Amino acid sequence: MDKVRQIAGRSVPRHVAIIMDGNNRWAKRRLLPGVAGHKAGVDAVRAVIEVCAEAGVEVLTLFAFSSENWQRPADEVGALMDLFFSALKREARKLKENDIRLRIIGDRSRFHPELQAAMLQAETITAGCSGFVLQVAANYGGQWDIAQAARQLAEAACAGRLNPDEITPALFERHLATDGTPMPDLCIRTGGERRISNFLLWQLAYAELYFSDLFWPDFKHEAMKLALADFGNRQRRFGKTSEQVVREAQAEC
Repeated sequence: MDKVRQIAGRSVPRHVAIIMDGNNRWAKRRLLPGVAGHKAGVDAVRAVIEVCAEAGVEVLTLFAFSSENWQRPADEVGALMDLFFSALKREARKLKENDIRLRIIGDRSRFHPELQAAMLQAETITAGCSGFVLQVAANYGGQWDIAQAARQLAEAACAGRLNPDEITPALFERHLATDGTPMPDLCIRTGGERRISNFLLWQLAYAELYFSDLFWPDFKHEAMKLALADFGNRQRRFGKTSEQVVREAQAEC
């Protein structure tokens, strides 16, 4: 039996977040320019979406371009922007046909106005979809997200619309870029690195971490199924003991 289909009910993560690492190294091993790896990675995105949707995952967040990626060579950044723009134009209708809603999170102000318009258009086209949420983090950083949420709350407090005593973790989360989606249950990083690189710092507090040595373009259907199967075998305690978790699970049966 397929490993994903053995994962039942609550063992399926509602929200999967992925750091798509290894595109450049994949390309270099093939003596190709770095952007070739990013282009090849599009097929991995499609494969992961298919597996997640079939398994019952509700939200998939992909770390497409970090706020630190602007430091890369200008020609690579330009090629990435062109790739992002063409992907938005090409894939928006396909996402709608498959009932997938696109959300783009991050600071858009640094992107070219034409790219910003393409982002908004793609989100508008898929706004009525309810089957699955694809969330793309572009010019996103976890520290930026926390800072912008804190800024919103500080402005509200200074304007007299909010009492500082009313600020709670739940209220803070409603001001993060991911507001409206559940916190990630599973965070995957490809490419062999073992860090989260300023990705969803607040949101990953209780996420299970899964690291793959595969470069992103090679992370396809079977690799995603293995990650979900690994998640399904983990016990999530959230500060409780194993015995408490088992008793609560038995009580619900």
